[in-house]
Amino acid sequence: MAENKPQITDRESRGMRDTAPFILTGLSAGHGIFHWFSQSFYVMLPEVVATFGLNGLQVGAISATREVISGVIALPGGVVTDMVRRHWGLVLAGCMGLFGVGWLIMGISPVYPVLLVGMAAVAAAAAMWHLPAAAALSQRFADRRGSALSIHGVGGNIGDVLGPALTGVLLLTLSWRGVLSIYAVVPMLLVLIIYWAFRDIGRTGSIDAAPPRFREQMSNTRESFKDHPRLWGIMVVAGLRGMANVAFLPFLALYLGLDDELGLGNAALGLHIALLVGVGVVAAPVVGYISDRAGRKLVLIPGMLALCALTALLVPFGEGAGLIVILALLGVFFFSDQPILTAAALDVVGDKVAASTLGVFSFSRFVLAAASPLIAGELFDEVGIESTFFFVAGIYLLATVVLIAVPLSTQPDQSDVDGGGN
Repeated sequence: MAENKPQITDRESRGMRDTAPFILTGLSAGHGIFHWFSQSFYVMLPEVVATFGLNGLQVGAISATREVISGVIALPGGVVTDMVRRHWGLVLAGCMGLFGVGWLIMGISPVYPVLLVGMAAVAAAAAMWHLPAAAALSQRFADRRGSALSIHGVGGNIGDVLGPALTGVLLLTLSWRGVLSIYAVVPMLLVLIIYWAFRDIGRTGSIDAAPPRFREQMSNTRESFKDHPRLWGIMVVAGLRGMANVAFLPFLALYLGLDDELGLGNAALGLHIALLVGVGVVAAPVVGYISDRAGRKLVLIPGMLALCALTALLVPFGEGAGLIVILALLGVFFFSDQPILTAAALDVVGDKVAASTLGVFSFSRFVLAAASPLIAGELFDEVGIESTFFFVAGIYLLATVVLIAVPLSTQPDQSDVDGGGN
């Protein structure tokens, strides 16, 4: 009995920081900061293009840089994240600080290559944040994983809604560099708050033992994929989904904002992107709840098919009222599928390899998606925006075909959760 007293005292000393509502709300709010600024960049993109005189391929390279850095960091980052679980609070705080540094570099960039360096820092910070955040939520909400990850996604969606709208208004009086300078300060001010809030988030019972070595953790991750072949199928679907999304968003922004396309003003551009994401704020938790109760495929397959059809419909109906309707319908599915795919993967792995599994998934997304915005950019330059939208729609269709063949479970395998998936 005496051996258990220090653990109980330590847990009680955390107070509200150890409660499920605080953890879910805090991580979701932090996620919102990342998405607020990242999504806002698409509103600034037409002005960035004008400042540096970029073509479609160079615009695609900005998104490609984000994918490459995210993927390169995610694979070892996921393994290391599982190894340093007791220090997740420090990892999360460091990610927030690096995020601010990245935006500062972009805001003061004198030439295009320096802009890419800043985007690389932003991508690294965002990639690392998602690993401990998603793993902690999966661990704490094992029986409501889809709902918890969807609510975490809603935090990002709220940032996605508010960010473009506010940025569009700020651009009426400030340059894009001025807006980024403001955005760089906020994450840096939040570092100490993030560390205080989450410094104990990874400290629970069995994982306070000596952490595994890197080679051992890699072996555990390999065994998890060997024991659960469905993970490979889910990983391919997630990679294809990422491939489509990273090609769609920057060129949607160009389609809306460039003078030789729709030529919307900054405020209108921000509001249109906010509409796309705003619908997801309502839709994502509903979709997550349905997936927990009725199964992942019931929401994923119709969602992928809808994304395919709606993206293609932007070609004949992408103006006026038709554009507004399509963006609203896209918002129902565009941001709700990723949390469900993540939940589907974490349904079949244990807590010991949760972040490692997410790292492998992010790396696979990089492998599939890194070239996607470059291809989209080349199509935009040589053929036009219509070809880019058809390219994205085709990827969603391929992801649907793969998804149909992958068996998905609704609830986590309890033996995996208890045993660590080894």
